[in-house]
Amino acid sequence: VIGQPAKTKRPKEPGENKIKPVNKKVKPKIPKMKERESVDSSLKSQSILTQVMDKGHFQKLAATLSLAAGQNIELRCKGNNVTWNYPSYLDTFKDSRLSIKQLDRYSQLILANSTAADTGEYSCWLQLCNGNKCRKDETKTGSTYIFFTDKEELFVPTPSYFEIVYLNPDKPAVIPCRVTTPSAKVTLHREFPAEEIETDGTGIIYDAKKGFVFQHPTSDHKGIVYCKAESQGAPQISIKYHLLYVEVPKGPPSTTIAVSSSRAGLSHRVHVVCTVLGEPDVDVNFRWQYPGQESGRPVIIQNFWRLINRGIGHTTRISKSVLLVEDFEDIDVGNYVCIAQNLQGETTVATKAEL
Repeated sequence: VIGQPAKTKRPKEPGENKIKPVNKKVKPKIPKMKERESVDSSLKSQSILTQVMDKGHFQKLAATLSLAAGQNIELRCKGNNVTWNYPSYLDTFKDSRLSIKQLDRYSQLILANSTAADTGEYSCWLQLCNGNKCRKDETKTGSTYIFFTDKEELFVPTPSYFEIVYLNPDKPAVIPCRVTTPSAKVTLHREFPAEEIETDGTGIIYDAKKGFVFQHPTSDHKGIVYCKAESQGAPQISIKYHLLYVEVPKGPPSTTIAVSSSRAGLSHRVHVVCTVLGEPDVDVNFRWQYPGQESGRPVIIQNFWRLINRGIGHTTRISKSVLLVEDFEDIDVGNYVCIAQNLQGETTVATKAEL
């Protein structure tokens, strides 16, 4: 009885051994193919961006990467027509530590002697060109956010010690106190009255890549604030941010025009002022049409702007263009037309000056 089961097991074992390796080879292949098909579209964005490691090894980059400041880093992006995006200040200061080369099969980005200020998003994409027209290939992109950690610089350095942040009621506002160490504990504080501003994770949230985000800004949020960060040492304080509440109608510039004197005397100084009230962070461009323009009559045009507080917690930008005629003559009689333009459109206003 004991020998019979042993005999029955012996022929089965070879049979099982033959089948199992086949199953082992086939079964993993099927889901792997399915995974490639389903995940391929989402991984394509990461597949063209790699980091060059020591000894010629390559590493695909995750959504975030932490490196100690001072290191050199080399990134490669597959393709023969690649465009890069990186922290803008590297362009602003024409930083020689950054070099980009396009080779036959890939583009190379090298950043030497990294600093805390280099913290930010590094991305690349393939350009599809037809003649002079090029467009971004959305299926072939890569992106990673790199933290260059520095114990002495918990906050990403900025070129100024004070920044203005506009609080617009119909879009989120960001206090950009980004950190170099993603694990740092960051809190938001009001300067006056001195208090910590609670971040509830819904109305106000903290994102290490952006800073504090006010999802629905109100006039109650205005004032001067700063951020505090702690990470294995003494806490550090960010620069100060002046939060200004904005509430002005969106659209083409709200424009008025006025002349210093509608009836001017010969040789008098006459100035025409074109004024726009608008959003603090929206630029306005001015153009003029005036008598004697075609004949080259010399006039002086000056543009300037400033922020004004309307007394109810709202901040508005007042932009002005002043056209000055030093010696008023017959050639200067007629209509003065001001065209004010912003991203929403343009507004034309006119006034008349006579002798």
